[in-house]
Amino acid sequence: MFGYRVPAPDEAMLISGGRRGLGGAPFRVVTGHGKFVLPVFRKVRFLTLSMCESEVTETCVTRQGIALHVRAVIAFKVGNDHESIINAGQRFLSDQEQMSVLTGRIFAGHLRAIIGSMTVEEIVTERQKLAAEVLDTSKTEMAKIGLTVDSLQIQSIDDGDTGYIDAMSAPHKAAIQRQAQIAQAQATQASVEAEQAAARNQAEYARQTAIVKAEYSAEVDRAQAKAAQAGPLAQAHAQQEVLAAQTELAQRQAKLRQQQLVAEVVKPAEAEAERVRILAAAEAQRMKIQAEAAASYDRVALDRMLIDQLPQIVKEAAGGLAGANVNVLNGADGLGEIAAGLVSQGLTILDSVRQNLNGKDQDSDGDRSARSTADRLLQLPTSKQTKSNDGPVDVD
Repeated sequence: MFGYRVPAPDEAMLISGGRRGLGGAPFRVVTGHGKFVLPVFRKVRFLTLSMCESEVTETCVTRQGIALHVRAVIAFKVGNDHESIINAGQRFLSDQEQMSVLTGRIFAGHLRAIIGSMTVEEIVTERQKLAAEVLDTSKTEMAKIGLTVDSLQIQSIDDGDTGYIDAMSAPHKAAIQRQAQIAQAQATQASVEAEQAAARNQAEYARQTAIVKAEYSAEVDRAQAKAAQAGPLAQAHAQQEVLAAQTELAQRQAKLRQQQLVAEVVKPAEAEAERVRILAAAEAQRMKIQAEAAASYDRVALDRMLIDQLPQIVKEAAGGLAGANVNVLNGADGLGEIAAGLVSQGLTILDSVRQNLNGKDQDSDGDRSARSTADRLLQLPTSKQTKSNDGPVDVD
């Protein structure tokens, strides 16, 4: 826009021709924003705030009187505050290149002064200390012209042809060389010792390897011999195990066959024998019961028959006596005794038959004996001698 000016980020805009700036400055300072500027009535100039560099190459004399050529680089810029911008603007606005020239001259003077108070050893060994002292001594002077120093680097220090620095470094070089030689000798010795140790280790390794190989070979030979011996033994053991297995199998088969025979033959035979025995026992029991029942029935029937036949027996006996020539000496008493004797004999026969029927082993024989006895009674002899109380009785 016409009349509106904006400074760059690394610039400060200086406006003159109007109101005075801060602190009575002849211009106003604008940074970081724009501003309307009346043309013709106002004038605008820009001051750089970017980093600048100045190189210093100076011959300085040390406290020992030895001339040293020193090369240093200074990094500086205009300060960011309004006071530094005003100081730098009043001094370098028309020719900003003069900032580097003036800064180099300022640092060259301070560098000569500080190096003149130091020895070569201090300068060479303590460059950082040298740079710090130069910055400290130049800070106030640089602030007056609105500049700030960011860094100071001592790039090189050279004594020319005097050879002081080389001579100063000679003991260190000798010590370093000596240390290097010692280190080399130690390294060589260590290398030799390492080689010797390696040779010993190789020899020991070879010896151990030979021992191991010998032991391994012996072990292999023993294993082969053992294997050669173990072959027939293993085969014999295997055959023995096979025979044992076959024997066990045969025993199991025999036991199984025995069990099959027991299940197929013995058990059915025992069951059949038990069945026959039970049937025989039952049949014997049945026959015994039948025999006992038959015997009981026969006794009852025989008793009934004897009882039924007893009157007939007595009658037949009496009839035989009637036809016989019997002399009764004692009259009626004698005849009564004969009759009583006949009855007594019948009863005796009956008791005898009953006793024979009660026997276990003579059931059928008792029946036949009883029948024979009864038949003999029925067939009495025609002549028999009978006694009485008065004397003998003849029976024809």
